[in-house]
Amino acid sequence: MSADRARSALVASLVSAGRVRTPAVRAALETVPRHLFLPALDPGEAYADVAVPIKVDDGVTVSSVSQPSMVAIMLEQLGAGPGHRVLEVGAGAGWNAALLAELVGPDGAVTTLDIDDDLVAGARANLDTAGFDDVDVVAGDGALGYPPGAPYDRIELTVGSTGVRPEWVAQLAPGGRLLLPLTVRGSQLSVAFVHTAPGRLRSSSVRSCAFVRLRGEGADQGAEVSLPDGRWRVQPACGSDDADDPDPRALARATTGEGTARPVAAAGTVADLWDGLGLWAAVADPGVVRLFGPAEGGAAPTLFDLGGVRATLGLVAGDGCAVLLAAPEATVRACGPDGDLAAERLAGLIAGWVDAGRPHAADLRIEAVVPSLADPRDGADSATSATGAPGAGPGEVLVDGAGTRLTLRWGPAHAGG
Repeated sequence: MSADRARSALVASLVSAGRVRTPAVRAALETVPRHLFLPALDPGEAYADVAVPIKVDDGVTVSSVSQPSMVAIMLEQLGAGPGHRVLEVGAGAGWNAALLAELVGPDGAVTTLDIDDDLVAGARANLDTAGFDDVDVVAGDGALGYPPGAPYDRIELTVGSTGVRPEWVAQLAPGGRLLLPLTVRGSQLSVAFVHTAPGRLRSSSVRSCAFVRLRGEGADQGAEVSLPDGRWRVQPACGSDDADDPDPRALARATTGEGTARPVAAAGTVADLWDGLGLWAAVADPGVVRLFGPAEGGAAPTLFDLGGVRATLGLVAGDGCAVLLAAPEATVRACGPDGDLAAERLAGLIAGWVDAGRPHAADLRIEAVVPSLADPRDGADSATSATGAPGAGPGEVLVDGAGTRLTLRWGPAHAGG
């Protein structure tokens, strides 16, 4: 198949799936030749709807050319248009920067930034080959943004962050939009924020996503820990700075498959561990964790299948825990002396999620306040402290990894988001 036919087929599939919604994004994807940014692949591979790793360190992917469907979703969220000044953090191979340049046109400007000199050189070469020599490609720590080009109408991160850094907000024009893969209680969400006032942002769109992590000053290695047997891993929803950070070792009891089972309102799906029930539960209760383990042995057969790895949602309370089972359906297992307490809390979270209509990431609304930039006289600021009480209702507040205060509320999905 020729590159043109492969590209046309890809774009048609993205339109059909609802990933592409506007004529501008469709035209950009139809125009920019992705295969020139992946010269080692044949056209069929270059236009497959998959992410392509382009740099691996110690077995860990640190840069990739993102999955086209995710790129399309984020371009729609970003809303870049003619004349906009855009900063991209995470140059990769340069493909997304070329799409942005197509969207902003000759009256706009695109700067793409990467922490690695070799990636900067590769992106520059690819952009030149594809005819986008007007894109500015610079080396630097993306956590700091790029002040020489500020203010920007749009800032897009193509790497995951645990916080909304003050540098990005300071470099964003009034009314501008910041789009980033943001980790919220263990779930990575593509959040489009609108800059409503100095140091204040409000989400206009939230979608699920999965990106490599930011490196440099904004790097975060994650809170994942291994259980004593070395075969099971635990990802707490809250970081180590949370007052009620649970002891994940209590979950060791749950890996044996022993305990008392009770029916609950719903089990959900494996996707719900992050995008639906898991997000809902983690926002409301700091005792929530996600448990990962081998495909066989102990509790493994009763958990959710992640393609060779088993996973589930759990909750730690005192000297006990509870885990959600995929089989039998809609069941929670209580383990340890305080297991019934943990199971009661987890069952309550599940019931609340079902009663609310099983909301997902698109139903989450986020307001962000950067204390160092915000004027306290500019509107009421409910984000005054990090909370996380069991069963917390609307207006849950947490402090992210960059010190920004986030207020989380559930409601109808954002229009167009």
